[in-house]
Amino acid sequence: MTIDNFIRALIFVALFSVGAVSPAQTTSPAPTAPSLEQRVADLEAYLNNSARGADAANAIVASNVSGPGPGHNAWMMTASALVLFMTLPGLALFYGGLVRAKNVLSVLAQCLGIAGLVTILWWAAGYSLVFSRGSAFLGGLKFAFLRGVNVHPNGDYSYWVSQDVFAMYQLMFAIITPALIIGAVAERMKFAAVLVFVAVWMFAVYFPIAHMVWGIDGWMNGLWNPTAKIRAIDFAGGTVVHMTSGWSALVLCILLGHRLGFRKEILAPHSMVLCMVGTGLLWVGWYGFNAGSALAPDGIAANAFMTTTLATAVASFTWAMLEYALRGKPSVLGFCSGAVGGLVVITPACGYVDPTGAVIIGVAAGIVPFFACTKLKYWLGYDDALDTFGIHAVGGTLGAFLTGIFATASVNPNLTKLPGHALWLEQLKAIGITILLAVVGTAIIGALVRGTIGLRITPEVERQGLDINEHGEEGYMAAG
Repeated sequence: MTIDNFIRALIFVALFSVGAVSPAQTTSPAPTAPSLEQRVADLEAYLNNSARGADAANAIVASNVSGPGPGHNAWMMTASALVLFMTLPGLALFYGGLVRAKNVLSVLAQCLGIAGLVTILWWAAGYSLVFSRGSAFLGGLKFAFLRGVNVHPNGDYSYWVSQDVFAMYQLMFAIITPALIIGAVAERMKFAAVLVFVAVWMFAVYFPIAHMVWGIDGWMNGLWNPTAKIRAIDFAGGTVVHMTSGWSALVLCILLGHRLGFRKEILAPHSMVLCMVGTGLLWVGWYGFNAGSALAPDGIAANAFMTTTLATAVASFTWAMLEYALRGKPSVLGFCSGAVGGLVVITPACGYVDPTGAVIIGVAAGIVPFFACTKLKYWLGYDDALDTFGIHAVGGTLGAFLTGIFATASVNPNLTKLPGHALWLEQLKAIGITILLAVVGTAIIGALVRGTIGLRITPEVERQGLDINEHGEEGYMAAG
């Protein structure tokens, strides 16, 4: 030991003996508690749904609120349950009531089968392909098998929601989207063909469109990707959910052909009671769909809740009053169809428009899909059994366009990030890309499935009903 090192050692021992230094200071500084200002800044970030300050990420200063926000997680778990509620039992009962009694269980089975299948795909690769960074058109495999998807937030999408909760919330969107398609092909498509078609369609259509619109580096994510080529917006799924399913439904029902007895026999709904119950469940669940898309229990979510209510009620009333004026009788089916139409059309706009915009959208949602379902279908002759195209494709397209007309930064300040040129033009670009991918993708997938395992049940099975032949059960047992 040199004389210099010996002197340094003596000095250290002397300082240690009087408490001036501690052994920990000889290695690295111990984390210190955040200051009052830092703690307040973290709380403000939590309440404002914004990123924590730099000090909270500093290893020297540990944040007291470093994980997900309990209020945000609670709201998003509730919203996730509400969105699943839309499919099971909402959509299942809505569609189930609209088919004939001999096919009611087939609709329920298809909804349940799709829920299980899509969950497996979402776990294996779907979530990663949509919400991990990758290309402008499809995400990577960073989160395949939900690897690394845990309680820590994914800052690309939310600072305060656990990524596992966010992943489950988005799974519910992925489940209901292909389930909507079955309304157009009800009463005549094989159960096996439904599963095979949906499995391929998710990879070819849903995952790419969802990433392009909602992915942090997506090609059409105009709000959060500054390099997006198309600066479009979609708050809760007008393009991603309703346009993809609705336009795909049209192509698939054309490939399948008409039901036996189409325009020759009465193919009326077997239970408007079930249809009405399903409509009510859809409406309630849709609050998780729309308000939940704010990813926080904040003012934007509150606005989405309000605009969803206004547009849906107005559309339901408008549709039924059109029936009253043109046919002399407002039907329960009209009220139900109008309500679903209103829900669809307001979906992409709910977090961006004010109350008056929502009411105007509601009126449009009651008029345009009404004529699509009552006139356009008749003129063109396609057999969209439960009006999936008329409500979801036409309504979703209308909603995406009207979002570009009525969106305002006074409701959602995030809109100030968009360039100054006309938003409706960007919406039209997104509409065109979505229709192109959905139509072409469905045509190819449908043709492949038809050429391999076949799409359609036999005429004998169609006459007897899918319930007993495809599932070995009957929805209603005869008394006695």
